[in-house]
Amino acid sequence: MGHDRVVRNRPIVGVRAQRHVMGIRGTSPANSGTTPDSQLVYHRISPPTSWSNVSLTELWAFRDLFGILAQRDIKVRYKQTLLGIFWVVLQPLATALIFAAVFGGFAKLPSDGAPYILFVFAAMLPWNLLAAGLTRAGNSLIGDAGLISKVYFPRIIIPIASLSACLLDFAVTCGVMIVLSALLGTGPSLTWLAVAPLTVLVFVVILGTSLFFSALSVYYRDFKYLLPFAIQAWMYGSPLVYATSLIPPRWQVLYHLNPMAGIIDGFRWALLGGREFPATGLLMAVPEALAIFLVGLYVFQRVERSFADVI
Repeated sequence: MGHDRVVRNRPIVGVRAQRHVMGIRGTSPANSGTTPDSQLVYHRISPPTSWSNVSLTELWAFRDLFGILAQRDIKVRYKQTLLGIFWVVLQPLATALIFAAVFGGFAKLPSDGAPYILFVFAAMLPWNLLAAGLTRAGNSLIGDAGLISKVYFPRIIIPIASLSACLLDFAVTCGVMIVLSALLGTGPSLTWLAVAPLTVLVFVVILGTSLFFSALSVYYRDFKYLLPFAIQAWMYGSPLVYATSLIPPRWQVLYHLNPMAGIIDGFRWALLGGREFPATGLLMAVPEALAIFLVGLYVFQRVERSFADVI
């Protein structure tokens, strides 16, 4: 059932397998010259049955497959494009300029003392990583349906590998942020080092959410159409073009149930300088990100067994 396999007399490398000697009546060696069935070694390959059975050893054994899938996704991202990787620079930069003109110029939204384009661009770094990661990883299992139905490997590799191109885009946009900061007279500081752990936190949110959506989209294709709507609604609920200080104090705790609120404020604190450390937002974002990851991983492992049957 599903992608369970039974392989006879073949060594299995890099998968979780249980070794069974099957006592089945067969032809004796004297009659046929072959090994009797009672001495054949069978390996039953099956996926883990719960989130707690995720094997890092198994994931490491399939690292070559991960590299191949990641390389494929990066190539597909820029294949047959006129500007190639320059789209990674143009898209967020153009969006930041539009937001700065509309919300900073016309609507006069406060930016807490920072140049509005930097205020927006600092928030777009984690948000673009989240939106791109969810879009790619959330639909990754359906895109690799042919691979899933043919061979066993840890299915979690697919959504994780889909995030590789997103991390490359993120690195490039961080370079754009450095250039913008230099042009506008706000150079780097030690707080910029906080970008690394904050990025890990974003990655945890992306991975948990994408595992949830990618697993359920195999069974219910409605989730494929729900994902873009969820990303859009999530954007409006995050302080992308406005400051968290605009939220009334009595609603702050409720507002920070969105982990991206604290993470975006953390990026602004790290990159813009001269701001109060967002202690409340980040203290809530860390357990929220872990909860999202554990829920997504649990759902993924619960339904993984029958992916090959359904997809």
